[in-house]
Amino acid sequence: MHGTPEQTLSLDCGGRPLVLDRPRIMGVLNVTPDSFSDGGAWLSPREALMHAHRMAAAGADIIDVGGESTRPGAAEVSVQQELDRVIPVIEALWAETRLPISIDTSKAEVMREAAAAGAGMINDVCALRGDDAVEAAAELALPVCLMHLQGKPGSMQREPRYEDVCAEVTTFLLKRAEICINAGIARENIVLDPGFGFGKLLEHNLALLQGMAQLCGHGFPVLAGLSRKSMIGQITGREVSDRLAGSLALALLAAQQGASIVRVHDVAETADTLRVLEAFQASLTDPA
Repeated sequence: MHGTPEQTLSLDCGGRPLVLDRPRIMGVLNVTPDSFSDGGAWLSPREALMHAHRMAAAGADIIDVGGESTRPGAAEVSVQQELDRVIPVIEALWAETRLPISIDTSKAEVMREAAAAGAGMINDVCALRGDDAVEAAAELALPVCLMHLQGKPGSMQREPRYEDVCAEVTTFLLKRAEICINAGIARENIVLDPGFGFGKLLEHNLALLQGMAQLCGHGFPVLAGLSRKSMIGQITGREVSDRLAGSLALALLAAQQGASIVRVHDVAETADTLRVLEAFQASLTDPA
C-alpha cells in the first residue's frame, strides 16, 4: 500500500522526519475556544502541552496545532490572536518533544512565525489560496498539506453541490499542487487532503472515501481528517463526544484506501486500530 522500503516517502518536517512507511497519526491540538469537538479544552499553553505529551505517549507521529476554528459558522480571528494562541505552544512542543509539529493555518504571517518557533509542516484548509500563502510556503521549504474546501468555513455547509465530487476534488487538488510546484514548492513536500466535511454532504463524504484510492494513485501522500466529523453523527445519531467508534471505523477505512496520514483526536485508540490493520496485512503477505 505504501510502497517498498526503497520507495518509502519521508517528509522532512524542519529536521524531524515523518516517514510514511505506514499510516501515520496526526494528533489534533486545537488551542481555540470554539472548535467543534474540543474547543476550549486546551486553551492555556500548559494544558495544551500536557495534552500533546499524552498524545505523543499514546502513539502520535506528528502534532497539529491550530489557533483558529474552521467549523461551520466559526468566526475569523486576527493574525495576532492566532499567533498569541499557537506560538507559545509550538515553542514549548519544540523544546520538550522530538515529534514533528504541524501548524494548522491559512495565514502567511502565522506560517512564518510558526516555522520560526519550530513548526515543520503547514496544514492549510484553504490549500495556500490566501494572500502571500504560496510564497510563504515556498520560502519556508516545509511540507504542506493542501485541502479541498468548497466555499468558506463560515458558509461551506450551505447547500454544497457537485456533479462528480471525486473528479472535482481531485482536479482542484492536482491544480493546486501544480501551482505550488510552479511557485517553487518541491513536489515531495506536497500532501493532499480531500477535505471530508468541508463543503460536503454525507453522500459526498462517502463517495470521497470510496474513491480515495484513486486520489492516492497520483503520487502524493494523502491525509484524511475524519475524526468525530458530523458525517458520523448523521450515520450513527451520536453526539460529538460519543463518536469514537465511528471515528475508528473511518480511520481504518481511510488507511485501507491508502491514506498516508490520519488526523485524529483519539490517538491511543487509533494507534491500536492501525496496529491491528498492520498485523492483518502482514499476515496476508507472510502467512503462518
